[in-house]
Formats: sequence, C-alpha cells, structure tokens
Amino acid sequence: MAASTASQIIEAIGGAGNVKSLTHCATRLRFELVDAGKVDQHRLETMKGVLGAVPQSGDRYQVVIGGAVATMYENIMHLPEMAGVGAGKGAVAGDKAQSDADVKAAERAKVRGKVAWMDSFFEYLSDSFRPILGVLLGASIIIALVNLCISIGIVPSEEANTSLVFIKAIWKGVFYFLPIMIAYNASKKLRVDPWLGGSIMAALMTPQFADLMDSEKWKDVTTCVKSATLGTTSCSTKVFGIPMLLNDYSGNVFVPLLMAAVLALVYHGLKKIVPDSVQIVFVPFFSMIIVGALTAFLIGPLGILAGNWLGVGLAWLNGHAPFIFAILIPMLYPFLVPLGLHWPLNALMLMNIQSLGYDFIQGPMGVWNFACFGATAGVLFISIRDKNKDMRQTSLGALAAGLLGGVSEPSLYGIHLRYKLIYKRMLVGCFAGGVVIAVLGWLFPSVTAAGESVRGVTTNAFAFTSLLTIPVFSQMWVYAVSIAVSFIVSMVLIIMLDYRTPEQKAEMNAASESDGTAVETAPADAAPVATATATATATAVRTTTVGAPVAGHVVSLDDAGDPVFASRALGEGVGIQPTDSTVVAPVSGVLQTVAETGHAFGLKTDDGIEVLVHVGIDTVKMNGEGFHVAVSANQRVNAGDTLVTVDFDKVKEAGYSTTTLMTVLNTAALAGVTPKTGVDVQAGQEVLDIQR
Repeated sequence: MAASTASQIIEAIGGAGNVKSLTHCATRLRFELVDAGKVDQHRLETMKGVLGAVPQSGDRYQVVIGGAVATMYENIMHLPEMAGVGAGKGAVAGDKAQSDADVKAAERAKVRGKVAWMDSFFEYLSDSFRPILGVLLGASIIIALVNLCISIGIVPSEEANTSLVFIKAIWKGVFYFLPIMIAYNASKKLRVDPWLGGSIMAALMTPQFADLMDSEKWKDVTTCVKSATLGTTSCSTKVFGIPMLLNDYSGNVFVPLLMAAVLALVYHGLKKIVPDSVQIVFVPFFSMIIVGALTAFLIGPLGILAGNWLGVGLAWLNGHAPFIFAILIPMLYPFLVPLGLHWPLNALMLMNIQSLGYDFIQGPMGVWNFACFGATAGVLFISIRDKNKDMRQTSLGALAAGLLGGVSEPSLYGIHLRYKLIYKRMLVGCFAGGVVIAVLGWLFPSVTAAGESVRGVTTNAFAFTSLLTIPVFSQMWVYAVSIAVSFIVSMVLIIMLDYRTPEQKAEMNAASESDGTAVETAPADAAPVATATATATATAVRTTTVGAPVAGHVVSLDDAGDPVFASRALGEGVGIQPTDSTVVAPVSGVLQTVAETGHAFGLKTDDGIEVLVHVGIDTVKMNGEGFHVAVSANQRVNAGDTLVTVDFDKVKEAGYSTTTLMTVLNTAALAGVTPKTGVDVQAGQEVLDIQR
C-alpha cells in the first residue's frame, strides 16, 4: 500500500504525538494512544485501504487493514514523524529497542476493564498465542494439503514413505515444540526474560528427560501405570530420592502457561533481592533451578492431569449432548471473537488434540466462520449489483481472507460490526449450519485415528477453518455440507433482505452517485447555489457568533501547538492563551461530553452546532489535578455559565501548555466557520462566525 495512506492513518489517529506504541496482528493495526478522543473515526472508516476502525477499552484503538497489515505497519513505522515510537528500554535487562512483539506484550500487560483479573487472564492467553498464529496457520494448510493428497492417492499413506515423513516433520515440528513457543510468549507477556521461560520448558522435552520414561532401562527406579479412566499411561521415577511423575509434554499448552506464571513470581522476586551487579548471572541461575524443579515435580504433572480430565470431560459432554457444541458454539462465536474471548477455546482445541488425539470444537466453529463468510459474500453481491466500488473492494478482500485463510476479522471489523443488520442474518446461518452438523454428526459418527467412533465432526489437527482445510475433518462430507448450509443461508438472507437500514442504503447510494463529482464552493459573501434536486431551494446564509470560553489572547489553530487541532481534524476554531482561571460555556446548549479530568467539554446547540472546548494541551495527563469542574454531562447550560475553574499555574508547573482550544466539530456540515484571531478578548466576546 502507498505510504500516503500510512500518513493519512497517522493524521486521522491524532498525529504521531498521540501514538504511545503501535503493533499489529494478522489483520489489524493496534494503537496505544495518548488520547483516544483525538481520533477522527469517520475519516478512518472512509479511508481507502482501511476496512474498519474499532475503539477499544482505555486509549487502545484498532485499525483493520486485512492481509496487507504487515506492509502497512512497515510503511507507518518508516514515516519520519514516527521515528522512536515503540522504541525504548526493554522490559528485560539487556534488551534494546523494543520490537513489535515487545511493545505489544508491554502495553497489553496493563490491566484494563471493570473486572481486572478477568481482563488480565484473557490478555495473558491472547498474547501467549497471538504471535504464533502465523506458523499455526501455515502448519494447518500443510496438514490439509497432505490429507487431500493422501485421499486422492497422490501421496501414499504409509509412514515408511520418506517423502511423507519429511512433510510430516515440517508441520509436526510446530505442534511438538508448541510448549516452548507458548512459554516464550507467556514469559514475555509477564515481563520475564522469554528465553528463560523457553529454556525451562525445553528441558522437559529433551531426549534425556524422555529417556527417563524407559521403564526397561530404568526398571529399578521407574514404574508405569495405565489409567483406565483416562486411557493414558503415566510413569514415575525417583530423582534425588523423590518420586517424579514423567509425562510427554509435546504439544501441551497448560503446562507452559502455568510454568510462566510461577516463573514470573520467582523471577521478579529474585530481582528484588539479588544485587544489580550480579543479576545477569544469578537471577537466571536460581530461576532455572527453582522453577525447573517445580515444573518437573509439580506444575507439569498437575497441568497434564488437569488438561486430561478437562479433555475427557468435554468429550463426555460432546458425546452425550452433542447439540451443545454443534449449535451453541457457532451461535456464541460471533460475540466472542470481537471481544477476544475465543482464545480460551483455542487453547482447549490444542489441549484436546494433545490429550485425546482429536478435537471436536473446530467443526462447529467452522460453521460460524462460513456463516460469517457467507454474509460477506452477500455484501459483495449487493455491492457489485449496486456498482459500489468501495464496498466491493472491502468485501472482496475480506471474503478472500476468509475462504483462503480462515480469518474472520476483516469481515467482522470491516463490514459486519459497521452494519448491525448483518448479525441477524448471519446468526440464522449459524443456527442452520449448527443443526445440520448436529444431526449429521449424530447419524454419521467420525472415526478417529485410533479407530474410536465419536459423535460429531472431529479433526486431529489445529486448523484455521478455510476451504483449504476441509480435508482435515472427519466425516469430511458432513463438515462440508454443514459449512455450505451456513454459508448459503447467510448469503441468501443478506441478498434478499439487504444488510443496511433504509437510511444507510440511501446514504450509500447518494455517496455512489456523487462519487467523482466536483463541488465548487461559493464565496462566503455570495448567495449559495442549490441545484442538487428539483426540490432544492435557495436559502440565505445565516450567521451565528460564538463567544470566547476564557479571557485571553486569541491565536490561530496553526499556532496553538497541537498538530491534531492544526490539521482541522476536529473542525475549524481558535486557540486562546488564557489570562483568567474561569472557563465558561461559549454557547447555550446541552453538554454532551464532560471529561472526568475536566479538560474537555462537548456542547450541542439547539440548532445543531457542535462545539468542543479543550482546556490546555495534553492536560488529560494531569488526571483532573487543578481542575474544578462545575457541570456534568447532559446538563443544559447557557452561554457564560462556568464550566470549570483551572489552576493554570499548576498546569504550567506540570509542563503543559495552557492554550485553550475551541472548535466547531461539525464544520464540514456548515457553509463556513470564520475565526477572529490576533486580538485580546474577555470571556463571552465574539471569536467565531458560523455561516449556515
């Protein structure tokens, strides 16, 4: 994508100065901002190359790009104004400038949300898995292609075939060493040396550790027992005279997550007591000894046991009540994915494969994915029919990412969450596909690699549910029919019932008709010309004056010292260098917004003019100190009523500019806004003329 688009994104996000850090995932740019209130949401959503813009909790913000997100990220980070953003001292001693993943882990380490522990839990799971999604996706495609080649006879299925063994090693390496990757990411998330976490987990996967399970070789100290309930074999040996349960930790996800949590406690505790001069030696040394032993003797066996019991429990529930998974999962996923709450289910899928040898959640999940893609296909059909170029490009890119990559975010954030009627149509597709996979899965059970008959659709691999991964599911035809039903039902409903409200449809059609048409703006003192429709009538220009919110010297927004206001992204207006501590309402109207910190107020007059008063620059960081607010949101005020009393000396001492900014937010909808600058005024004296 062009670097100009990158520049426009940064301008719309509030300028480089508003960006604390920037990272990206598979489809989205993830911003950590100074003030999310500075974002021009409408500009982002209508920008070419941007599929959607999604505010998050706090000052986090996501811009959906799609498959080209990595290129866009590089373009943005190479902008001159972005030099130094996301760089700095690493969280771990010895780190240098932080990478994309480093910044992501550090920023997301902050607890946000009303339920802090739950927010932290989901963030922990998310950041432990997100960086490895690419290799998991690549491995799942290889598995699908191998299964397809085997099913049509291109590749023999015998393990003795060296070609097949080599291909299997490529994808199996990802899942075999998955615990090390998760340990690395989980440790980084908890601000621990990630190589330390990875090394501790690797110790339990070495040939030497696996060799301890050879009951013949170590028959004097090693014994093995088979569990009739779990169907697994567990071995134990004696190390330093203490019994140690031995397990195969390859592919496990619970153990590295638990280990990293314990490691964080030990690591940070050691850093408090070990002198700085020898931390580089003795913190890793004691961490490896303490946590390595705890993992081998306690954490590992507990993690394996918990995972096995949970897997068996879910399998039992799926076998006795398959409709719970077949219908409920596709109905829940549309609400879980936008919130990031689907990560625990991904962990359960991997755990099922490791403990049971197969997974039964991904089949119903595929029903949801294809219902999502079907809705996008319906939007594409309508955009082609209506000759809507922008929506055609957006939906075509989102559909390609879904059908070929199994990625739903471009569809969700680029289209579905912007047009809420889609959800109603899509949920019907989820339900229809869920019923089909439930009924057919019950009538035609799957057969696992071990020869076990299981109700529902299963797979022995962690696969992104796309067209390319259909061959990894069993029964394959049951899965194919189910996702086809969900896809077609969603698509047909969108085509028949549309995805837009009448108002949205009218706006989109009007925008399409006016696309490429130049509009000449008449001088302010000339009579406006209206020729858009047969019913349009010429109207005289009405002028409204807006008073100063505070006494002081009036300057242009260009000289106010804030690039966001200078760009007019928040409308035309003025800056005032205050000489008094009382800030008043510049117009009469309703207070739509009152910042808790007292630094910003949004007013709307009875005739629709929207005015923003922003006291100082970056004063949000003062957290309300020195600001004494006199009003509340939704309160009606008259021009001249006190909004806030500010200790501007305290603002200066904190190092922030006291320049108070006032803009007309809906400038674009007005005939003109004329500022009066270069003068000294008292509060209430005219500083803006608004023409309508």
